[in-house]
Amino acid sequence: MSVLARAFDKGFARNIPKSVSFYSSNSERIQEDEFRVLNFKATRNQNLQAKRKGYKPNVLPPRTTQMPVDQDWGSVWPGPRSFHPATVPLPIRQGYREKGAAPDKYANAELMKIPNFLHLTPPVVKRQCEALKKFCTPWPKALDTDEKCEKYFPIEVTFSNYCHSSPTIRDPLARIVTLKIKLSTLKLNEHARDKFLRLVGDRYDEKTDTFSIVTDRCPTRKQNYEYAMYLLTAVYHESWEVEPWEKLKSEVDMEVYDWNNSKSKETIEELFKKEAKDVENINEYVSAINSLMNEGESKDTIYNYGLAVRKLFNFPVTAT
Repeated sequence: MSVLARAFDKGFARNIPKSVSFYSSNSERIQEDEFRVLNFKATRNQNLQAKRKGYKPNVLPPRTTQMPVDQDWGSVWPGPRSFHPATVPLPIRQGYREKGAAPDKYANAELMKIPNFLHLTPPVVKRQCEALKKFCTPWPKALDTDEKCEKYFPIEVTFSNYCHSSPTIRDPLARIVTLKIKLSTLKLNEHARDKFLRLVGDRYDEKTDTFSIVTDRCPTRKQNYEYAMYLLTAVYHESWEVEPWEKLKSEVDMEVYDWNNSKSKETIEELFKKEAKDVENINEYVSAINSLMNEGESKDTIYNYGLAVRKLFNFPVTAT
């Protein structure tokens, strides 16, 4: 090695820190007259190990391990909230696995997706009902039967509430309101009843004497309820109105056959030369012809009508 190279090598070595060591591939000290390799590995590893010493937090055990058996669950879970595995002392499982049991409650996203009713236990419900009693009034003693309730409160309003997991608490079906009332509870004369039935159409149930109004066009339940009451009021008052063209109503325009306003009554009075109510066996004839015209032709209605006609004109009645 030349004199210049040796001088450069010695000067470079004087500038190297004492913590840096020089090793060859076989971990032996390099001779002073050879090329030296700079290695920072030992120093870097020491610094990294010093920095990586972290703080390990002291994790407390789950709350379920410290819960007594006779605890007040209403204080632990007072209201609706997301599922928390460390608070519920039950071995709940949710989900699916191809092999083995379903996943347990810890780190189970399926249990947090669905709404739960863990706050509505029977003791909590009883406690809440007792708290609400002070805001309620006692049931009227006079309304001790269903008949009295229907008499004094004839309108029945039905709607539904829904509980589901959704970004909004409003359900589209909760706005629907159904109003029911018996037609016999409304003060209607013969003309008003006939017109009322024509206005409501197929909303009237003849078997139960009840007609229904279902409203769902408004966005809220309160609006649909008010709209249903408006429809009931409008139909009731409209049924009492008598238009000029309604006076031209004839027998064929009637919804049901009425013998008192029929041509048959005029014919009977002309034949017997007296009022129909004074004719012998007239009541049986009126009942038979009303059944035939309103219920339709059948074996019984035709037989009863023929029998009533024979009795009306004093014809001999043959046994069948």
